[in-house]
Amino acid sequence: MIHFNTKTTYKDTVMKIRKITSMTMLISFILLVITSIILYIVPHGRVAYWSDWHLWGMSKTQWGDLHINLGFLFLFAGLLHIFYNWSFLVTYMKNRSRQVKIFTPSFTVAMVLTLIVGVGTYFQIPPLSSVINLGESIKDAASEKYGEPPYGHAELSSLKLLCKKQNIDLKQAMELLQLAGIKFSSSGETLATMATANKTTPQKIYQIMLPASKETSPGITATFPESPVPGFGNKTLGSVCTDYGLDCSAIREGLKKGGITAKDGMTIKEIGSSSGKEPMAIFEAIYELVNEKV
Repeated sequence: MIHFNTKTTYKDTVMKIRKITSMTMLISFILLVITSIILYIVPHGRVAYWSDWHLWGMSKTQWGDLHINLGFLFLFAGLLHIFYNWSFLVTYMKNRSRQVKIFTPSFTVAMVLTLIVGVGTYFQIPPLSSVINLGESIKDAASEKYGEPPYGHAELSSLKLLCKKQNIDLKQAMELLQLAGIKFSSSGETLATMATANKTTPQKIYQIMLPASKETSPGITATFPESPVPGFGNKTLGSVCTDYGLDCSAIREGLKKGGITAKDGMTIKEIGSSSGKEPMAIFEAIYELVNEKV
């Protein structure tokens, strides 16, 4: 008669689950680090979608989706790890008298470190703020490299709507696209759909259409927008004034009266940072000055 040692079998099963759990945590952690780094340096969404940004064959959305699911896998494995190693964790929370105590020296140090990171990030205290600023600098550099869309999520606009917003002759734009070999069904098709069908980017389709832009009558200047365009914070004050036909010296003086020091070569973000204000506050200040007809 064959006898099975159920106790040994159970222990073996638990040991296998522990090993699988630990290996899953390790692998998912490594992959989470990789996806975190990629999402740290990936261009802003408006730029990534406009230029059809890819890394290793994956788009920004795909990297984000992978990061989320890996996070859930790591969380699930972590909960199993805690379950199977609860007795060891409890020993870490015991004092010298072998009594369970939550606020042991180790737990307190871990809690303090976590609070420092959390509070430091919330109040933008260096060096934690430097980590965030570095990521923003990398994303801003990508914006300059790949180019900004004319407005947020322009790739989702139909050909007809984009032409209307950007003052482009629709008929001429469609002719230019056809000459360039771009296939599309109608003017109601979005740039994103057209780009996918023609294996190109919304940005390149837009560039083909640009020669069809309608000329502005002499003496008419661009109207300052009611809300900041994409990438406004990365523009210098000088370029903003040039784009919208503003008197830079008058804008500088107006900002100075409001307690904001600005130079033509400073970006809107830099002007805000030096004055302790958000870029949006600088935009609003310029908007008010423009409406006062400085």
